[in-house]
Amino acid sequence: ADYSPFLGIEKGAVLQEARVFNDPQLDPRRCSQVITKLLYLLNQGETFTKVEATEVFFAVTKLFQSKDIGLRRMVYVMIKELSPSADEVIIVTSSLMKDMTSKTDMYRANAIRVLCRITDGTLLTQIERYLKQAIVDKNPVVASATLVSGIHLLQTNPEIVKRWSNEVQEAVQSRAALVQFHALALLHQIRQNDRLAVNKLVSSLTKGSVRSPLAQCLLIRYTSQVIRESANNNQAGDRPFYDFLEGCLRHKAEMVIFEAARAITELNGVTSRELTPAITVLQLFLSSSKPVLRFAAVRTLNKVAMTHPMAVTNCNIDMESLISDQNRSIATLAITTLLKTGNESSVDRLMKQITNFMSDIADEFKIVVVEAIRSLCLKFPLKHRSLMNFLSNILREEGGFEYKKAIVDSIVILIRDIPEAKESGLLHLCEFIEDCEFTYLSTQILHFLGIEGPKTSDPSKYIRYIYNRVHLENATVRAGAVSTLAKFGAMVDTLKPRVFVLLRRCLFDNDDEVRDRATLYLNTLGGDGAVVETGEDVKEFLFGSLDIPLEPSEEAFDINSVPKEVKTQPLAEKKAPGKKPTGLGAPPAGPPSTVDAYEKLLSSIPEFANFGKLFKSSAPVELTEAETEYAVNVVKHIFDGHVVFQYNCTNTIPEQLLENVTVIVDASEAEEFAEVASKPLRSLPYDSPGQTFVAFEKPEGVPAVGKFSNMLRFIVKEVDPSTGEAEDDGVEDEYQLEELEVVAADYMLKVGVSNFRNAWETMDADCERVDEYGLGPRESLAEAVNAVINLLGMQPCEGTEVVPNNSRSHTCLLSGVYIGNVKVLVRLQFGLDGPKDVAMK
Repeated sequence: ADYSPFLGIEKGAVLQEARVFNDPQLDPRRCSQVITKLLYLLNQGETFTKVEATEVFFAVTKLFQSKDIGLRRMVYVMIKELSPSADEVIIVTSSLMKDMTSKTDMYRANAIRVLCRITDGTLLTQIERYLKQAIVDKNPVVASATLVSGIHLLQTNPEIVKRWSNEVQEAVQSRAALVQFHALALLHQIRQNDRLAVNKLVSSLTKGSVRSPLAQCLLIRYTSQVIRESANNNQAGDRPFYDFLEGCLRHKAEMVIFEAARAITELNGVTSRELTPAITVLQLFLSSSKPVLRFAAVRTLNKVAMTHPMAVTNCNIDMESLISDQNRSIATLAITTLLKTGNESSVDRLMKQITNFMSDIADEFKIVVVEAIRSLCLKFPLKHRSLMNFLSNILREEGGFEYKKAIVDSIVILIRDIPEAKESGLLHLCEFIEDCEFTYLSTQILHFLGIEGPKTSDPSKYIRYIYNRVHLENATVRAGAVSTLAKFGAMVDTLKPRVFVLLRRCLFDNDDEVRDRATLYLNTLGGDGAVVETGEDVKEFLFGSLDIPLEPSEEAFDINSVPKEVKTQPLAEKKAPGKKPTGLGAPPAGPPSTVDAYEKLLSSIPEFANFGKLFKSSAPVELTEAETEYAVNVVKHIFDGHVVFQYNCTNTIPEQLLENVTVIVDASEAEEFAEVASKPLRSLPYDSPGQTFVAFEKPEGVPAVGKFSNMLRFIVKEVDPSTGEAEDDGVEDEYQLEELEVVAADYMLKVGVSNFRNAWETMDADCERVDEYGLGPRESLAEAVNAVINLLGMQPCEGTEVVPNNSRSHTCLLSGVYIGNVKVLVRLQFGLDGPKDVAMK
């Protein structure tokens, strides 16, 4: 591994090293190294406290004594990064102003950058005269530094910068390339809200006074913007702007040529005649030795091909040579552009080239090619056979889910839109599901096959493929295959007897869903001797709308298309009332009844009867994710000298019975706790919640905290679905649960007071404790307030938990009862210290 010079550095150690800035004899090399480490820490997100940042800032200012140019540059960077406060800026202002008028150009440029970064509008007015002079300075480094600073200052002090217009206008005529570029950027930003001023600026500069290629690229962009915004861009008065763009196609700089060509291709309502010169220069770039030019040209032509495919056809020969380009991005763009612009006669030749190309590119590029082939097939329906064969071949090759899904979606769309492609396309899909490893794709293909297959001239040839899925696939796909068979039986009378035979075989499947579907469809179709429903009813049942579109579509999914009302079906069987417990699996509403119910429950268990009075029971904490095999949450019961964990367990697997259910708790990260008792759950049937308990001893009256690991252990027995009886023999199994923490807030009851001020004043002053904290950078003041309230677990009083918008300070009042029935009142004062740092008293 490469060695990093910053490996393992710590803020404290670096701050100690920073004392070298105070040495009488400065070592420039050592000081530069320390500044580099400080900059590294700042850029890695390390936060310095107010005191630390101030000490470092004052120490760095002493380095202005050194005449070493390299160290001085590091000092400039450090001051910019520290962003000193207004009262600290004064300390360094005189040194920076001295450097700003220095004879050393490097000092001048950097001093201007730093001053403009750290000072406010008041100081800027004092140094404005120097800044105006610097804009037209003979040294391009100084001028560029001032112009770039002006671009940044325009966001905070626009009125000051707008007064520099004359000097900036003069800088636009500079012979230095970067000065002209930065000056034009600043001048445009100053005038951007005045359309007439921007028009005048573009009109004057398009006459040929811009020499810098970078500035010329900017001017092309501003010109395009003027053409777009002009309400009369079709009138002769605006033609000089287009002539300017066309003239830039003959510029000696490649970046200017490309920018002009791209601008012309993106004009609204551009004609084929206007496009021709731009396409010509892009065609020349296609054969460039520089990959970046080839990529830029082919990407632009790819966009043009979407709206003006005929204009790009002249480039087809050049793009065909790019199919074998070493840069796969260029090759992919070339292929997709050719597919958009090619004619019917070139399709077969393109397919041969693409076949060799597909194995060399990543799935994300393959998806782009597949979508382009789909568009080409819809454009030339007569070529559906060769294009469908190509899609079928690549479907059987290696690839990820998204790639295979793109191919399947394309085949489905072609079957739907090109009637001649239906039979061959369906056969290709049937052959694919023989080896498909993706359950979702298999079920989607079976669903589509059930809709389109019965409408073909020979539906019977698909039955074999469908029934093979019943034998060889997982339960989800088998269930889908049963539904598809039923659709064939409903739509094709000649196939009905054969479908009945196959559905009867499915009645012996080992999966409930498969058996239930087979039974349902046999009953619906009349295959089990039942009275058959009318044909219309059967078709409505099998083919009726699911209210949510499942077939591939070119349109984005719209949530508004899903009905907001759910159609309810009457239940065939209702569970006996009162089967689920109330109040203990999930606590009842209302704190008093909850505590009473828990206390009654716990006192009835002999192992916990001598623990004394229950102080607090927490809200349930989830230890499993939703939709898992077993659902477990835990309630923490706090006693003076004990903590009891009540694990509420639910078995969500109908075919299983759990017995001797316990939770093995590892308290190695909770040193003050010792396990003293546990109560296992004898039996946990399906969907019938039960509780198991584990009790820990802790020091009496002490708010001990810690982290506990949990493992659910049980004996699992299989249940016969037909009889509901469990097997005699079971298997011991385990299930890992989430970790659980006992925190300080668990020892605090939320109890409010009606008059906080009176309650505060009646308490003894000796009981008061005052502290100040730095909470570090927070999302907002409101987020910091909520975090502290949650940490303390107390009740906010008088609505003080709500922080007004844009507030920089806030007071919050909290009340509670601590373990041992100790009344607690807290007054929190928050304030923003800097942009996001929060301080608290």
